[in-house]
Amino acid sequence: MHRFLLTPRWWGINVFVALAVPVCLFMGTWQLGRFEERVDSHKEAGAGGPAAGAAAPLESLLPVDKKTSGRLASASGEYAEQLLVPERRLDGRSGFYVLTLLRTDSGKAVPVVRGWLPGTADASKAPAAPTGRVEVTGALQASESSTSKGVYAEGGLPAGQLGVIGAASLVNLVPYGLYDAWLTVQTPADGLTPVPAQAPVNTGLDLKAFQNLGYTGEWFVFAAFVLFMWFRLYRREVETLRDAEAGLVPQAAVATTPAATTPAAGAGAAPAAAKASARPAE
Repeated sequence: MHRFLLTPRWWGINVFVALAVPVCLFMGTWQLGRFEERVDSHKEAGAGGPAAGAAAPLESLLPVDKKTSGRLASASGEYAEQLLVPERRLDGRSGFYVLTLLRTDSGKAVPVVRGWLPGTADASKAPAAPTGRVEVTGALQASESSTSKGVYAEGGLPAGQLGVIGAASLVNLVPYGLYDAWLTVQTPADGLTPVPAQAPVNTGLDLKAFQNLGYTGEWFVFAAFVLFMWFRLYRREVETLRDAEAGLVPQAAVATTPAATTPAAGAGAAPAAAKASARPAE
């Protein structure tokens, strides 16, 4: 009854199912893991995040990754150039960041966002940075790019303004080395509003997180669909064999089989041969 499972056709079907189901389950589990990672990072941010811990030296947290992003970092040095970062929204309002470069004891500088002010970017509104040697503590952030959310990447900004916070956009503005990171002060002074640390890329409950959850469901549905189709083909094959054993196969189907047509062809060939032999020789 089940010998058909050993035919080449069914060997191909079985191998496909044996490969497709584990792949679908693996991909679904992987997407579910990505979603759970984003949920954990969201909970961590809601509980205060890494910035709630003790500050560590800046260089010990570099390069910035998912584990060090948002951590409190400390650096010593003197403030240098000050720039404004326009078109930044905070709590639903439009405003600008006050960014000052901190030249550290290592000789490199790190951009420090000292805070946020509402309205259009205006240098007269931004308080001057403290003079002399300072100790700065802020949440560590990865450098932005032109595709980062909320950046002003159109260009054409006036002098003293910066659209993207990062070493790549500052390298042509200052004559000294830069760290590939920036700090956002969590306890600013001079009436500035603190800029909260952003979650690392590919973390948090954003649209991509729910896409991961949707992909999880899709992969598991694919696995179930493959098994369902295999069972449907198997049941159809078994029912066809049972009908054949019970003599329920239609006569038209029997007449079209090679076994049924071969004798008929032989019977028709015999009279034709007899007629040909009965003709007189020319």
